[in-house]
Amino acid sequence: QVQLVESGGGLVQAGDSLRLSCVASGGTFSNYVMGWFRQAPGKEREFVAAISRKGGSTYYADSVKDRFTISRDNAKNTLLLQTNSLKPEDTAVYYCGADDNAVELTTSSYEYDYWGQGTQVTVTT
Repeated sequence: QVQLVESGGGLVQAGDSLRLSCVASGGTFSNYVMGWFRQAPGKEREFVAAISRKGGSTYYADSVKDRFTISRDNAKNTLLLQTNSLKPEDTAVYYCGADDNAVELTTSSYEYDYWGQGTQVTVTT
C-alpha cells in the first residue's frame, strides 16, 4: 500500500507560480497512474491532471490546460505539478492520488485508490 505526502502549497498573488510535490512511499511508484485533484470549500473534489505510469501520457482539465504541467520522476518516487499564471479560482486544497488498476488515464476521483493529506493553495488578487 502506497503512502502519499503532498507539499509546496502556499499563499500567492494572481499570476504567480507554485510547484507542488507528492512523494510516495511503501509501494512501487511506477505501478500507479497518478493524478492531481483539488477541492475548494463547499465544492466537490475536481480533477486537475493525470499522468501515465511511465509519464508518456498526460491529461488536463480544460481549466488548467496550458497553465499547469504534471510530471513524475519514478526514480525519486515523486509526482510534480507546476502551476503557472495562478488565478483566484485556483484556490483549493490540492491532493495527489494513485490508481493501481487503471487501464487508461481517468478523471474520476472514485477510481483512485490512495490519497495524500493535501496541500493548500491560496491565490489572492
